[in-house]
Amino acid sequence: MTGNLYHEKDKNVRRTWMLMIVFFGVVVGIAWVFSYVLDSYAIFLGAMIFSLVMNVGSYWFSDKIVLGISGAHELDQSQPEAREIYRLVENLAITAGLPTPKVYIIQDSAMNAFATGRNPEHGVIALTTGIIGRLEKAELEGVIAHELAHIGNRDTLIQTIAVTLVGLVALLSDFFLRMSFFGGERSRDDNDSGQLGLILGIIAIFLAILAPLFVQLIQLAISRKREYLADATGALLTRYPDGLARALAKISNDPEALEAANRATAHLYISNPFKGKNFSEAFSTHPPIQKRIAALTGLNLQNPKSNA
Repeated sequence: MTGNLYHEKDKNVRRTWMLMIVFFGVVVGIAWVFSYVLDSYAIFLGAMIFSLVMNVGSYWFSDKIVLGISGAHELDQSQPEAREIYRLVENLAITAGLPTPKVYIIQDSAMNAFATGRNPEHGVIALTTGIIGRLEKAELEGVIAHELAHIGNRDTLIQTIAVTLVGLVALLSDFFLRMSFFGGERSRDDNDSGQLGLILGIIAIFLAILAPLFVQLIQLAISRKREYLADATGALLTRYPDGLARALAKISNDPEALEAANRATAHLYISNPFKGKNFSEAFSTHPPIQKRIAALTGLNLQNPKSNA
C-alpha cells in the first residue's frame, strides 16, 4: 500500500463536524425547551455559554487531562526497547500519511491502549507496559495502527466533545427537575402560553427524564461505530488484519482490569478496561470483541503481510 491512507480525510472531517453539530443542536433544543417552560432566558444563555466554554476547554486541554488521569509518561527513547516502539509508531504513521504522534507509556501490566489529541498534528498514542511486553510484533503493530486510525479519522475530537455534551445534558435535566420541584414555572400572562406552554411543559418533563439516557446511548453508539471503523482502517494500514484480531483476542482474555481507567475515559481505550462486568451491548462503550474479530477475519486484503 502506498500513498496517503486518509485520501478521504476531508470527508471524515465533514462527517465529524456534522456529528458534532447535530449533538450540539440537541443540547440547544433541550436548553430552549427548559428555558421556555421555566420562563427564564438565562437558562438557555447559561447553557450555551457553559457548553462553549467546556467544548473549547476540552478541545485544547483534553489530551493533557486524559494523560494526567491515566498516569501516562512520555516514552524515553534513550532505551533500546523504547526506540523500537517509537520506530513502529513512526513507520506506521509515515505509511498512513500522518504526523508521527507522541508516544506515552502507562505503567500497568493490564493490556490496553488509547489515542488522544485534538487533531493529527497533536496526536498522542498511549500504551500500557502490559500490552508492550505481552504482544508479538505483528499484534502490537495492529494495535498501534488501530490507534493511528482513531487519530486520522478525528475520533479523538468527537469523543471528547460528545462526553462534554452528554454531561451538559445531564446537568440541564437535573437542574430542570429541581426547579420544577421547587415551583419554578412559566408565567401564564401571555395569551400564547396556555396550550403551547402545557404541551412544552409535558415535553420538558419527558426530556428531563429521558434525555440524559438518550444522548448517552447516542454517544455509546458513536463510540462503537468508530471502533469498527478504526479496526478496518488499521487493518488496511498494516495489510495484516490477523495481527489486530489476535491482539484483540489476547486483550479480551486478559483478566486484569486497568487501574488507571475510569468511566470518563473508558471509551478511549482499544478495549473495555473494566473486567468481570457484563453489560448490555447498548450500554457498552465498545462492540463485543468477538464481533470485532469476526469483522477483521472477514476482510479480504490482497498481498497480506507475512506473519511477524
